[in-house]
Amino acid sequence: MRIGEVANRAGVGVDTVRLYERLQLLPAAERTASGYRTFGPDDLERLRFIRRAKGLGFTLDETRELLRLASDRAGERAEVMSLARNRLDDIEQKIAQLTAMRDSLGRLVQQCSGSGPVQGCPIIDAVLAHDIKKAS
Repeated sequence: MRIGEVANRAGVGVDTVRLYERLQLLPAAERTASGYRTFGPDDLERLRFIRRAKGLGFTLDETRELLRLASDRAGERAEVMSLARNRLDDIEQKIAQLTAMRDSLGRLVQQCSGSGPVQGCPIIDAVLAHDIKKAS
């Protein structure tokens, strides 16, 4: 398969395939005599694996480690579990941060009448107060 076909089948962009190749998440592609990259079924499965790992929130470094573990049949599930647990903890922390942001912004939206001059707007005042707190 050429790069466009493997990218399409894997559900990623051509530039993504090139990036993964550069980052060595994907082995360097074979080249035809005219210089076109060619990919096989293993490359396609590897791209799909990377895409699914990314969909679960794994970083590229974590995905690299998952790929290593997946290819090392003698590896331990504990290593996979540790990576997944760390990623889950990060996701839960981000959800808590987003929930706090939503709640704060929701309160500010309720306090703002949505009419009149910007001066005295509770949303602007809160943003300005937050910037001042960070600066000091």
